[in-house]
Amino acid sequence: MCGFMGVVSSSEPAAALMYEGLLCLQHRGQDSAGMVTFEDSFHLKKGNGLVQDVFTTNNMPRLRGNVGIGHVRYPTIGSGDSEDAQPFLTAYPYGMAIVHNGNVTNYHELRQHLKEKKTLLNSNCDVEVLLHAFGIELARLGVPDLTPEVLFDVTESLFKLVKGSYSGALMIANYGILAFRDPFGIKPCIYGKRIEADGNTTYAVASENVALDILGFTDWTDVAPGQAVLFRPGKEPVSRTCSDQKEHFPCIFEHVYFARPDSLIDGISVYKTRRRFGQQLAKRIRELEPQLEIDVVIPVPDSACTAAGTLARELGVEYREGLVKNRYIGRTFIMPDQKHRTAGIRRKLNAIPLEFENKNVLLVDDSIVRGNTSRKIVELARQAGAKKVYFASCSPKVQHPCVYGIDMATRKELVARDRSSKEIAAAIGADFLIYQTLEDLVASAQAGNPKITSFCTACFSGHYPTQDITPEMFEALENERLCVRD
Repeated sequence: MCGFMGVVSSSEPAAALMYEGLLCLQHRGQDSAGMVTFEDSFHLKKGNGLVQDVFTTNNMPRLRGNVGIGHVRYPTIGSGDSEDAQPFLTAYPYGMAIVHNGNVTNYHELRQHLKEKKTLLNSNCDVEVLLHAFGIELARLGVPDLTPEVLFDVTESLFKLVKGSYSGALMIANYGILAFRDPFGIKPCIYGKRIEADGNTTYAVASENVALDILGFTDWTDVAPGQAVLFRPGKEPVSRTCSDQKEHFPCIFEHVYFARPDSLIDGISVYKTRRRFGQQLAKRIRELEPQLEIDVVIPVPDSACTAAGTLARELGVEYREGLVKNRYIGRTFIMPDQKHRTAGIRRKLNAIPLEFENKNVLLVDDSIVRGNTSRKIVELARQAGAKKVYFASCSPKVQHPCVYGIDMATRKELVARDRSSKEIAAAIGADFLIYQTLEDLVASAQAGNPKITSFCTACFSGHYPTQDITPEMFEALENERLCVRD
């Protein structure tokens, strides 16, 4: 998962807007950040680190221009090297730059295809493949002038060529920004507009609407699956559906963990969805373990707090924030390797012993992936004096790798794979463990927008909506991740 933003204006500098927007999207990636703007030429700044570290008062003034794109990165394909930071640029056949969120599943095949065409790639990042594939198709058409129809035709060809999940923004020098979302609509993409003091309209596109909301953009519209939307200074956006794929499969893990609770994704409130997670979990506990003695419900901050509060109310049990989070430590799930995640969890969380001592504690977390973090948290609860430690996961068992942009690419790492709930409870040291059912998870999200009849639940169900995932692809992705970690 990553976060991106694009700005097209007739009068407002893009960099300042993108800086604020990327700060709002920092939760989606902490590995690197970057921006590129255009005024007479491209102006690029990117590097490893957080938004506030990469962009300074010394380098922001040189990001001139009213059109630009920006990115925060969480690596899946590629490494944490600065060469893999986005945006990426090319001068052929037009000056173009690109950012994206997602994962190209046929990356290695496309990379070999580009190599055969003598295309030089400067990184191991899949978005660079997207950029050059777009450029090659645009050059193949050989048109003297760019038009919306030409760009939509190229996007249609790109969707047929590039597999996986991806949404993003392509900036074309002296022209505008083309926002796109893959035919299955797995990754979110939304745009809005803002009327400036001089009467001109600024448009912005982003991974989540919070980046638009905080900057005063309104009339939010989700980019539809397989759709491309073209933004040009001083003109109304134009769009076209560039795929005949009919069914929409938005990633349900956005609601479980990645998205901010104040976001709306495809018209679904993340906050309300997480409340429904808590309601369903409470119902399940009453059905399976009605005699379970729970003295206090404590969330693992932050993404589980909403569900835990609702769960406690439904069960009639006290809710306490017994784990205190250090706000200056990043999200451990999106740290680059398990060594950093394990060290980060103890720096990030500390217990309030008064909330644990001699109590039967129900810890609530958004998910259990590798199990190492959960085990550390259970240990922390016991060290704080808990009599018994129960554990509830707001999502089902994660049993399958995610190939669409979440770092779950090695099957042997998944603690729930080929294990029962009792065996997983023993592995993490809990006295009792309960999972959300897949049916309740989907129903909780779908209640926010009944028009969405399907979600991507591949990491839980093993059903990959793109239907192109092979054992060889699993092996290649796993080897990619293992090489990066080594």
